[in-house]
Amino acid sequence: MTIELKRSYINSIRTRYQNSTKKQKTKILDEFCATTKLSRKHAIRALNGKVNLKLVKPGRKAKYSGAEFLFHLIELWELMGRINSKKMKAAIPLWLPYYKDVAANISSLLLEVSPATIDRLLKPYKNKKPKGLSSTRPSLIKNKIPLKLLDREVDYPGFIEADTVAHCGESLSGDFISTLTMTDLYSGWTENRALWTKISEQVIKQMKRVESRLPFMMVGLAVDNGSEFLNHDLHGYLTKRQAPLNFVRRRPYKKNDNAHVEQKNYTHVRQIMGYERFDDSKLVGMMNEIYQAYFNPLQNFFIPSQKLKSKEREGSKIKKKFEDPQTPYQRLMDSTYLSKLQKKKLKEQYKQKNPIFLSTQLKIKLKELHEYVAKMKEPVLKVAQ
Repeated sequence: MTIELKRSYINSIRTRYQNSTKKQKTKILDEFCATTKLSRKHAIRALNGKVNLKLVKPGRKAKYSGAEFLFHLIELWELMGRINSKKMKAAIPLWLPYYKDVAANISSLLLEVSPATIDRLLKPYKNKKPKGLSSTRPSLIKNKIPLKLLDREVDYPGFIEADTVAHCGESLSGDFISTLTMTDLYSGWTENRALWTKISEQVIKQMKRVESRLPFMMVGLAVDNGSEFLNHDLHGYLTKRQAPLNFVRRRPYKKNDNAHVEQKNYTHVRQIMGYERFDDSKLVGMMNEIYQAYFNPLQNFFIPSQKLKSKEREGSKIKKKFEDPQTPYQRLMDSTYLSKLQKKKLKEQYKQKNPIFLSTQLKIKLKELHEYVAKMKEPVLKVAQ
């Protein structure tokens, strides 16, 4: 029986108990103790009104239970793109200066809340992700491109992993849009570009645009075994330039080899674009505006990411240790490999950004895009002539 029910039960029989004879009190007391499981002496004091059952739960008082605090926590989480708790903990100090005016006590609680508490409070608002199709097709020139893992030798910016995500819906037939994702292994800096079909001309065109916007020199490229990357056109562009790139491929059917960009395929593409079929070329411009103007700046400057520090096997278990979450921008600014001029340009870009504005506009643009896709799927009604 809960404390609330016990209290209600006591109030309902207290007057009757106090007005009863000694023999009647004994019967009421027997029944009361059997029902509430209270000791006889405590029950007598409670029925005589000498003690009150407290409704306060034992233990420390809840610190983050307020509705106002939860409202701001959820709103920040939504603005940050529903990132995990450890990243959110690191991002809150970066976002609060741009966030709406909140009470000092709420602001203090947002800075103090732990990742475990964030997970507990946000658990009811999380859902599971669906799955997409893979459009990777084998290439005939893969023997010309060395099979190599770059991860162990990467200790400065410029080594990029690249992959494509197909926006094909439930069918790979016909023409549709794909997203090219390029991620720097050192900093986590990521750029996305939409392209109409995965022919080599489209891939090279968007890759050039990405390279021109990177805040560092591109020195290496690692790709999977799909034909959009392993072809003569891209191989020639990367290896016959004035400063050839270290162009390598990963092992086939080993997704973990390209883990950095594979992870971004969900967080940077599926999470915002979804799993619908995009088979209208007009969507390419809308998607690239979203990526370049809003989503990529938000992720690169204001959303922290975690990097694996070490990995050890103990029997059948693998223990992983991660570095403290940082944004790609913070990692680049801490790097000794960027020149003063590169850091100056990067800092100027950072000062011009506002995460709240970027997140708000991102939602507006995504809503317009998905409404356009939904409208295309509506059946055309034929008017009787």
